[in-house]
Parts: sequence; C-alpha cells; structure tokens
Amino acid sequence: CRLWWNPIYFNIISTKRTPIARTSKAAALAIARAMLDKKATDVLILQVAKLTSVADYLVLGSADSDRQTRAIADYVDDVLSHSGPGALSIEGKASSQWVLMDFGDVVVHIFRQDARHHYGLERLWADARRVSIPGYTPPQVAVAKTVPRTRAHTAKRA
Repeated sequence: CRLWWNPIYFNIISTKRTPIARTSKAAALAIARAMLDKKATDVLILQVAKLTSVADYLVLGSADSDRQTRAIADYVDDVLSHSGPGALSIEGKASSQWVLMDFGDVVVHIFRQDARHHYGLERLWADARRVSIPGYTPPQVAVAKTVPRTRAHTAKRA
C-alpha cells in the first residue's frame, strides 16, 4: 500500500515533466554554431516538439559541395562528442548529398543546396517555430512581387 505521505511516492506525483529540456535547445544552438563555423549556409533551427515525438529540434543547414557537407558533419560530431555523448546515428555520409545526424532530441540535416531545395523540409515543417541563433542573421528570402491584374490589363493582352 502506498501512502500519500511517503517521500518517494510524493516526489513522483509532484514532479512535472517539462516538454522541452534546456539541454536540447543548448545542443541545437551548439550544432548551429558549429555548422556556421564550417561556413554552412541557410542554417535554421526548428522547434518541432509540439508537432512530433521524434525530436525536440531540427537543425537544417546547406553546403556547396559534397566535401563541405562531410566536413560540416565531421565537425558537428566532434564538437558535440567533446561536450557529451556523440551522435546516436549518422546516415548519408558516404554520398554526402544529405547527411542526417541523430542526437536523440536534436536531429541535424546537412544538405547540398540542390538537395535541400528538392526535398523542402522547411515547407514540410512550416508549422514549426523558428529559433533564432544569436549573432546570426539568416538571409532574406526573395519574394516575387505580384501585380494585381485588372480587366483593362487582361483585355489589352487578348
């Protein structure tokens, strides 16, 4: 019989689980900083904890070549393995068009530019909150201006 005043049972009952551990955000920021150190472009952190149970954060980055993709992946793995446990799994390092690194609560995607555009993970996770990286200003996405068409304008074309 468990008594409500038993200290062990009381601690289990009263302890609340926080949905996102502070360490996962710190790991995502450390990964993003490491990617920027190796000249990755379009680095982006997405908070996906409320959307999926797979991970708390996704970190996306692009590289210009296969060699740079491998270098970024190696550097990220080195940086995080020095501060704690390394990657649980690394996939795609042989082809280096898309390297996926699983750190448990943080999943890293390092793409070549063309592969990132093709798969469009930003569109897939459009509902995810973007986390800003201190000291980094992401490039602005060029949005094409649309000119409203009038009936007179369409009549001239016909």
